[in-house]
Amino acid sequence: MFELKIAVTYQDQMVFPHFGHTEHFKLYEVENGNILYTQIVDTNGEGHGALAGLLTRLQADVLICGGIGTGAQNALLETGISFFGGVTGNADEAVRAYLSGTLSYDPDVHCDHHEKEHSCGEHTCQKDKHGCAGNGA
Repeated sequence: MFELKIAVTYQDQMVFPHFGHTEHFKLYEVENGNILYTQIVDTNGEGHGALAGLLTRLQADVLICGGIGTGAQNALLETGISFFGGVTGNADEAVRAYLSGTLSYDPDVHCDHHEKEHSCGEHTCQKDKHGCAGNGA
């Protein structure tokens, strides 16, 4: 039986840069600091805060990701899943770095994707994002 399950936002062997938009997680089952098993799991279109529920169902203990918004961070905190954001590069290398205690991450990470592309009055996406009704506001 594994002692730790690590989930990484995943695309093409790399840490995917936006938690809420990831289409896959790579899961690592770890025992005594050794990776025993990995698998790639499809998110089935779930996004943002709903992904915390998916990670809970997958029994993840730790999340390694790129950018992650405040809502998703709060959802993960409620589930007890530890997260390490602001990570870039190869997913397998990131997990090995985590296991060795050398993972480079940003403890103050936040996702600024929405602020850049969806700030009220300055975008043309026509989407309702975080209370902003797009150009219809």
